[in-house]
Amino acid sequence: MKTLLGKKIGMTQIFTEEGTVVPVTVIEAGPEVVTQVKTVETDGYNAVQIAFGDTKPHRVNKPLTGHFEKAGVEIKKHLAEFRVEEGESYEVGQVITVADFEEGIKVDVTGVSKGKGTQGNIKRHGHHRGPMSHGSKHKRLAGALAGASYPGRVFKGNKGPGRMGHETVTIQNIELVKVIADRNLLLVKGAIPGAKGSLVKVRPAVKTNK
Repeated sequence: MKTLLGKKIGMTQIFTEEGTVVPVTVIEAGPEVVTQVKTVETDGYNAVQIAFGDTKPHRVNKPLTGHFEKAGVEIKKHLAEFRVEEGESYEVGQVITVADFEEGIKVDVTGVSKGKGTQGNIKRHGHHRGPMSHGSKHKRLAGALAGASYPGRVFKGNKGPGRMGHETVTIQNIELVKVIADRNLLLVKGAIPGAKGSLVKVRPAVKTNK
């Protein structure tokens, strides 16, 4: 599996042995605990459910509280499920840490991008603005959309103003620069989606490993 849930801490920079500056994003990943193992015989497919993040017991509803008690683990904030080839290789209560990752490999990071609210077509899609002088009233508007008498309508899927951001985004093939196991930290090169403190998922790169 080798998939970790983590929290985005923020960005900083480190120096290589050659003196090169590398911008990195710090992710606090794990430790995580296995709360359920699903197999083909019991659930029809192989998967592992993991829990991450400390929280107060009163913030978890009764069904989830019973689920954690049945697994014999502490109550966690986040639950996630990942497909595996052989679920029998994992046990309920097993702890997964950043020690499963090696420095220098490529990883895929998934997170929810920052929400920008309702934005215009220029900021949302990068459209060009209209003329700024000579009485123009279309400085930042979309302009003509219907195409005159023919086709005389706006096509479906036409780019325009609307909600921007707050989407699930995956950045592929990011270099894992450093692993700090004693502090449960992963340092990946460059920026990743999401705000500080947001939940992210880190896994070995799918395309590169193939």
